[in-house]
Amino acid sequence: MLEEIIIAGFGGQGVMSMGQLLAYAGMLEGKGVSWLPSYGPEQRGGTANCAVVVSDETVGSPLVTNPSTAIVLNNPSFDKFESRVRPGGLLIINSSLVTRVSKRSDIEMIELTATDMAADLGNARVANMILLGAFIERTKVVSSDAIIESLKKVLSKGKHHLIEVNKQALNKGKTMVSIRV
Repeated sequence: MLEEIIIAGFGGQGVMSMGQLLAYAGMLEGKGVSWLPSYGPEQRGGTANCAVVVSDETVGSPLVTNPSTAIVLNNPSFDKFESRVRPGGLLIINSSLVTRVSKRSDIEMIELTATDMAADLGNARVANMILLGAFIERTKVVSSDAIIESLKKVLSKGKHHLIEVNKQALNKGKTMVSIRV
């Protein structure tokens, strides 16, 4: 198993924490992982992104140019990464904020109104966790339990009260994907 993932959105949407959660979860499950955040001019209104690799073997390079999966949280991220998903890959879209439509027929797409669903859960900031739940349900790259355990490392102790709503959001995303099948 080798999963190469790009996660992209605006700063503050939880892009980096999604990547960290996947990397920690992979480590907890004894997998080879890498997490490579992209900082710089992207922070000025463009896309912030990270690359995550999760593998059953040692990861040779953290660079991801043609991901097996892209998770996009906004229009600029869609514009930048939709075309890079390799044929046969997966594109997960926060359709609450992404208004673009892919014309590709060689990839699988999962569109979720994640921001709206997160608001229904009482915290619009957990939209990222809904998308992450959809991703892990579809790919089985890591378990939900490992993601929940990783939340304890990614969230500061002062934010551990948010673990429950993050867990609800993760489960919401998983449920939405299992309904689609």
